[in-house]
Amino acid sequence: MATSTTQGAPDGSGVPAEIHRRRWAILVVLMFSVLVVVLDNSILNVAMKTIASPKPTGLGATQSQLEWAINSYTLVFAGLLFTAGILGDRIGRKKVLLGGMAVFGMGSVLAAFSGSPGELIGFRVLMGLGAAFVMPATLAILVNVFEREEQAKAIGIWVAAVGLAIAIGPITGGLLLEHFWWGSVFFVNVPVVIVGLIAMVMLVPDSRDPAPGRVDPLGVLLSVVGLVLLVYGIIKGGQLADFTDAQVLASIGGGLAVLALFVLHEKRSDHPAIDVGYFRNPAFSAAIAAVALVFFALMGVTFFMVFYTQSVRGYSALQSGLLILPLAVAQLIFAPRARLVVERFGARAVCTCGMLLVAATMSGFLLLGVDTPIIVLEVLFFCQGAGMAHIMPPVTTAIMQALPRQKAGSGSALNNTFRQVGGALGVAVLGSVLSAAYRDGIRDTLAAVPGLPDSVRRSAGESVEATLGVAEKLGPKGQALVGPAQDAFVHAMHITALGSAGVAVLGALVVLAFLPGKGASGQAPDDGRPRSREEASAHR
Repeated sequence: MATSTTQGAPDGSGVPAEIHRRRWAILVVLMFSVLVVVLDNSILNVAMKTIASPKPTGLGATQSQLEWAINSYTLVFAGLLFTAGILGDRIGRKKVLLGGMAVFGMGSVLAAFSGSPGELIGFRVLMGLGAAFVMPATLAILVNVFEREEQAKAIGIWVAAVGLAIAIGPITGGLLLEHFWWGSVFFVNVPVVIVGLIAMVMLVPDSRDPAPGRVDPLGVLLSVVGLVLLVYGIIKGGQLADFTDAQVLASIGGGLAVLALFVLHEKRSDHPAIDVGYFRNPAFSAAIAAVALVFFALMGVTFFMVFYTQSVRGYSALQSGLLILPLAVAQLIFAPRARLVVERFGARAVCTCGMLLVAATMSGFLLLGVDTPIIVLEVLFFCQGAGMAHIMPPVTTAIMQALPRQKAGSGSALNNTFRQVGGALGVAVLGSVLSAAYRDGIRDTLAAVPGLPDSVRRSAGESVEATLGVAEKLGPKGQALVGPAQDAFVHAMHITALGSAGVAVLGALVVLAFLPGKGASGQAPDDGRPRSREEASAHR
């Protein structure tokens, strides 16, 4: 471990001088970790259409299986983040980061060579396991190598790395799908993981909590079971287009009951996976809620947008990736500078305006039709990215600075847990809304096709891609399905976009009501006060 001397660091610093000098190089390495985790999901979004294609082009995955290819990753990720954060605080964040990257790389190789949708979902679980140990460690290490006055800037750059991954992922995925098999979108993670591991060993310092809590296996089990039951019920309701079905109600009700039991257990446990006392801080709770709500809205839209650009508008996977570029460019431009706007107007005003801008762009998707000029989509994406860039850095900074530095792993775990849970539920809920609305819109058209078996009619109504696949098999007479399928999807997309906009407005109200305004403080007790060298060393 690096020496604890503060020579060369700011006065009163708790960061050793050697670490302080190389803090920006460490940030670049941490961005590699974020890059590979986010890159994976953004690539998968572009590849969904290909994976849905029949073998040998894809795996013949249904829309439900595509949703589970995303949710199996995010639910394991979210369910294990609590334990990952505690383990990082306990045994060392660098060790946890290295182990997580190695597991993520192994899962990527196995996912690349999956032989069925079921295998892909299973290997995505392994990737989620690795990612769960990567994400909390990166933000926790960042907070421990930067002083408080530089943390907002560093977190802004860290958030911008997500924007970079959003840009690189779809474009890289499109290029790979044009020249290689679908599994290459996972195999591409391997060189990034290898480079990241080498750089981490050389540059990243280790740190841990001097008084860590114990692992809470019962809490972790309850959280995973509860989330899986809840989201499974929501997805099943979308598949059946009936949320009153007994199986759906049982799954959703069981999930909510288990999650309620999880909260009770955590309140009574002397070593909880999540310290519910953190939520007594209004700034912390509002920031956490904002993260969950904005990712709920964003991930649901991302899920349907790839089908709009490819299945409705006819763009290739690469072109579809390029169309997302304005979203990423806006984040790259504005996220590192968001702190300057916050310093002038305060986090409450900036985040509220950011949320309302995201809601406005979600509503703007109502302008999109089968032949709308594509520049409209590009403008909406850029504005959406600008809104996101003024939400995520301030709320992430608020979360991390509301807790003591030695609890950085737990704070980072909570930030990422609610982001992933919000995203997973966004895909499940909004994906179900999209599926149900599309099924209703295309039902009469499919019923009018003569000689179409009931089983084929049911599967064809599950998604626009399924309908277009049946149309292709029917030959010339199937062309009559193409137009109605595209129109039905656009209508379903509009309904889903309105749902996303409503969630973003709810997020704006939460932020406006509870996030501190300009000049207010939600700082933790040890908010960067001068410490002796001995005390600084103890907190490492």
